[in-house]
Amino acid sequence: MKLHGYYRSSAAFRVRIALNLKGIGYETVAHHLRKSEHLRPDFLELNPQGLLPVLEDEGEVLFQSLAILEYLDETHPNPPLLPGHPGDRARVRALAQIVACDVHPIDNLRVLRYLREPLGHDEPTVQAWYNHWMAEGFKALEALLSGSEQTGRFCHGDEPTLADLCLVPQVFNAGNFKLDMTPYPTVVRIFDACLKLPAFERAMPANQPDAE
Repeated sequence: MKLHGYYRSSAAFRVRIALNLKGIGYETVAHHLRKSEHLRPDFLELNPQGLLPVLEDEGEVLFQSLAILEYLDETHPNPPLLPGHPGDRARVRALAQIVACDVHPIDNLRVLRYLREPLGHDEPTVQAWYNHWMAEGFKALEALLSGSEQTGRFCHGDEPTLADLCLVPQVFNAGNFKLDMTPYPTVVRIFDACLKLPAFERAMPANQPDAE
């Protein structure tokens, strides 16, 4: 497999965790987002949306991280990223989508760049935007996680799921933007539990070959 990504990409971070958990070897193909390497013609031929990650697997070209994660779960089912019961699967997907669909898309690099240029907002305003939407997401996650008996060591039970794969990169980003995580103790507890697993630790941005 080839994983096209960038060491600081949250979406690629999710996929790296999944590949590590499932023991799947892969080649890293780095595209520097801040240098707009993902907008080069050769990459746009691979993914016309110009977004990371992209996973190549035996002729398949896969994009959108959640779709990639479910593909990996279907083709390499052990360990599973989704529980067996339909209601449990729905809960895990919903927790994952709070991050991947509601928080991350409006806080990612291309949105922050647009806030700076052409809209002309200064850096404190951009950071306030970022932290506001991140806090909204963590507020919801904290309530859902702390108030459910289905929450265990991880977001759902005592094994990592799709939800944890989305949660960890977002909490990592919160640290970069100096968001106060004190109001979200369950989120922080689960983040810390995840990082005790080698699969999560190896996926951290600092441990990637293109890390700067």
